[in-house]
Amino acid sequence: MSAARATALDGVLDSIPPAAGAEVMGTGIVSIALTLDGYETLSRILLVIAALMWVTLAVLLPLRARRDTGRFRADIRTPPALTSVAGTDVLGTRLALLGWTWAGIAALVIAAVIWALLIGPVLRHWKTPTVGASLILTVSTESLAVLMATLGIVERTEWLLVVALVPFVLGLGFYVFVIARFDWRQLGLGHGDHWITGGALAISTLAAGKLLAGAKALAILGGGGGVLKLVAIGLWVLTMLWLPLLLLAEVLRPRLEYDVRRWSTVFPVGMYAACSFVVGAAAHADAITRFAEAWVWVALVVWAVVLGAMIARMIRTDIEC
Repeated sequence: MSAARATALDGVLDSIPPAAGAEVMGTGIVSIALTLDGYETLSRILLVIAALMWVTLAVLLPLRARRDTGRFRADIRTPPALTSVAGTDVLGTRLALLGWTWAGIAALVIAAVIWALLIGPVLRHWKTPTVGASLILTVSTESLAVLMATLGIVERTEWLLVVALVPFVLGLGFYVFVIARFDWRQLGLGHGDHWITGGALAISTLAAGKLLAGAKALAILGGGGGVLKLVAIGLWVLTMLWLPLLLLAEVLRPRLEYDVRRWSTVFPVGMYAACSFVVGAAAHADAITRFAEAWVWVALVVWAVVLGAMIARMIRTDIEC
């Protein structure tokens, strides 16, 4: 490899943030929302983009670890590192919905192993007060529940649906743990990750909706009636309470410059649509479904704007170099 190419590669590796998996998360969840709304072609285009992002990171991250081991070890002790778990799970969920069960299973195994390896270091080096990115702790855990429940439904595997209850409940516990220590000034100061305050609840809602749908389909856990339905709808209501607050924060303090943490805005916005589709269908709540049908286009626009800003930033950086 020439010196120029080596320097260019080093620059790319140095620029990869711990939260790089958020790009896969955001793109993948908008793809899921689109397929739930019946826009399959558009959904598959985003799926391809999400898969390319995931493969790129899978290739570059080991190289980055070898190039700067100290920095890499420091990064994996922070909550944003868990975006690798959530990104893998979201991609696996979309592939499972496509009928590629083997890919969903592979993604679940990879994500579960990464989560098991990272959760200890992240918790041991926990910092307070917490910020939006701290809630990736909940998101990554709930993403395991979503993928497990999805595979349980697709494969009609009862035990996997039951096991999904473990990360679902654990994720809710993590949410309470983090939000109790949250620095509320982040709603005005955050650079995009403050949206995870609602997004972490949204993915919990999605997990509840998947569990409800699976319980009905497989006639287990009481057939999904009673408790599961109340939990799913209750979580959806709590999730929605965050939305006007987050929108107001954006109006009062616009943050228009691109920041990689804006991908942590894309994910919650897309998750609002995805969780509403699933809960609306499982609970037979037409009003929730109608919200999802409108909000999915908001999610697509936000995704396109952030992707365009990221590409523009990359072009400017190349020109300056």
